Amino acid sequence: MLSIENEMQQMQVVFNNSMNVDIDKTLFRGELREQEPMSRHTSWKTGGNADYYYRALDIDDLSEFLSSLPNDMPLTWVGLGSNLLVRDGGLSGVVVSVVGVLNELECINENCIALGAGVTSAKAARFAAKQGLAGIEFLAAIPGSIGGALAMNAGAYGGEIWRYVKQVETINRNGKRQFYTSDQFEIAYRSVSLADDEWFVSCILELNISNREQIEKNMKAMLSKRAEAQPLGQHSCGSVFRNPVGDHAARLIDLCGLKGKQLGGAAVSEKHANFIINTGNATSLDIETLIELVQTAVYEKHDVKLTPEVRIIGERGSDQ
Repeated sequence: MLSIENEMQQMQVVFNNSMNVDIDKTLFRGELREQEPMSRHTSWKTGGNADYYYRALDIDDLSEFLSSLPNDMPLTWVGLGSNLLVRDGGLSGVVVSVVGVLNELECINENCIALGAGVTSAKAARFAAKQGLAGIEFLAAIPGSIGGALAMNAGAYGGEIWRYVKQVETINRNGKRQFYTSDQFEIAYRSVSLADDEWFVSCILELNISNREQIEKNMKAMLSKRAEAQPLGQHSCGSVFRNPVGDHAARLIDLCGLKGKQLGGAAVSEKHANFIINTGNATSLDIETLIELVQTAVYEKHDVKLTPEVRIIGERGSDQ
């Protein structure tokens, strides 16, 4: 655990009568914004404001910042927002972003690489390929950051990131950092047994030594397949639902005749039924309502309960 600077320990956080938090920006090295539109930080381009939005300068600054916050302060951790729906009423408390901050990316021995949580999944895949290390080519086709990939055991085309995790480092809401080996977690399809008040900040992946040209060829094939099957270039979160055991959510949704189904500015993609896109003026309520409509239709027709893969957080708007 890193020591905490005295000046950070003395930071005062004052609650006003409405229970909003007033934070003295001069006490932090990172960037603190007030009433930050979360539509700027989600791939759906929707969502209300966060009371505060903090982007740390480095891991030490992040640790100091977290340790200074009161335990009852609402705290939300975000990456690239590619698997996130923030409701129109926004988020209370503080949103912490590490994208572009925790950007460690290095080869530590002949078959292991170290990655910070803020590194994009695609960048990590390309880096591994250049080292002649195989296994995580599928990450090139997954929008988002390594922190998010670790938190949800991201996968595609038969691969999952936790098959290659050797060690991770986490930080909790008190700013304490800790290392774990992969066998200290319960890993399942799109889930990892991480405590609610703890977040991944880095990892070490143990990969397979292989031929660089073949790795890059495989990665290119995955990206080509993705471009053919998915509505790239449109605002979405990627796959909305987890695939049921032995089946595909997209197939079930398609059989319900829901491709192209539109509510407000949100629509089920004509290209891939497990994608919901923002056609240009969608609200988060439009998207969430369409998600619920799809779930109901699939359950009524197939007796299958689709589980969202996307995280839905925040408050509904005052007029909702």
